[in-house]
Amino acid sequence: MFIVVGVTGGIAAYKSVQIVRLLVLAGHDVHVIPTDDALRFVGLTTWEAISRNPVTTSVHDDVPTVRHVALGQSADLVIVAPATADFLAKQAAGLAGDLLGTTLLATTAPVVVAPAMHTEMWNHPATQHNTGVLRERGVHVVGPADGALTGGDSGPGRMSEPEQIVAAALAVVDAAGDLAGMRVVVTAGGTREPIDPVRYLGNRSSGRQGVAVAVSAAQRGAEVDLIAAHTEGDALEGARAHPRVRVSQVSSAEDLQAAVSAAAEAADVVVMAAAVADYRVDAVSEHKLTKDTSPDGTRTLTLVENPDILAGLVASRRGGQTIVGFAAETEPDRATLLERGRAKRRRKGVDLLAVNTVGWTRGFETAENTLYLLNAADDVVAEASGTKHSVADALWDAVVAARSAR
Repeated sequence: MFIVVGVTGGIAAYKSVQIVRLLVLAGHDVHVIPTDDALRFVGLTTWEAISRNPVTTSVHDDVPTVRHVALGQSADLVIVAPATADFLAKQAAGLAGDLLGTTLLATTAPVVVAPAMHTEMWNHPATQHNTGVLRERGVHVVGPADGALTGGDSGPGRMSEPEQIVAAALAVVDAAGDLAGMRVVVTAGGTREPIDPVRYLGNRSSGRQGVAVAVSAAQRGAEVDLIAAHTEGDALEGARAHPRVRVSQVSSAEDLQAAVSAAAEAADVVVMAAAVADYRVDAVSEHKLTKDTSPDGTRTLTLVENPDILAGLVASRRGGQTIVGFAAETEPDRATLLERGRAKRRRKGVDLLAVNTVGWTRGFETAENTLYLLNAADDVVAEASGTKHSVADALWDAVVAARSAR
């Protein structure tokens, strides 16, 4: 593989020499891009000797080959180790002031970063936010570990060991092409059911889990149609940035049903991660409902059930299509939770059901999630907990396994 290793300016740069060495010994074509600060820790000669390739640091070097774009276009994998707090901030903002920055903006290859910094810097809200932004865009984060730091300090922020970083990075690539040639439809976000021109019935879904599922599928080679209901803030940013994801937006459950039914006709896999409102009002008011129209201080809304989109997709699916449903549950007891999930999977007839644990402080509006994946035999084939992108990867592992078994 053509692997780019970016090295930023931290003392852990000395460990990155071993990362490059391990990759070269494994037969990969490794190209190192150190930042100017990184060269204060490990010199240019060392990088060239270990990588067996020339090393440049400026966008003005080797201009005829358009090197500041060519490296990113050629890469099968990009690793940045160490990834300093400064680097994470620049990447989250999309800055490209050096060769490493332009390379990262020009690549569609999997990107793996290994943070390294003092504990206070790692725990700072800005660093945590920037890391979260990168994760949402599909960047894979390895570490940091909890251990000895420079200056006698100890705590979270130590760069993971070279062997761990290499293993994690190569595992990302191993999974990266297993959906190649497939067309995938993913729904995300929460539907909004209008009451009047001002108000609606909705839910707390941010859409971030569904977006992570879409981006993960694209990173693994699929062509993805992401149909998004209401999402939070910049949740769609990572999906819009990926060349293999097409984003369309809807509002109500009926809008979502029409869009996903049309897109599903050509899909190999459909993942219904959207939080669809169970009910809508029977008659939407054309004007804002005001207090003076309810003098007794109460108002009655008559609700009717929304269409069962998931069951409809199962009933009309074509041969060979895999359909994945989501079930958001607040049940705290694991056994009861799974039994509720099994009952729903049988009722809907899906190939896989992702039982999603939610609550006041879980699942919705959080950076992490927990899923239990049930297959067609009602077995728990995976239990994933962590960032929403890592959970999405686990979901696709289960989809690939289910399709292979079939």
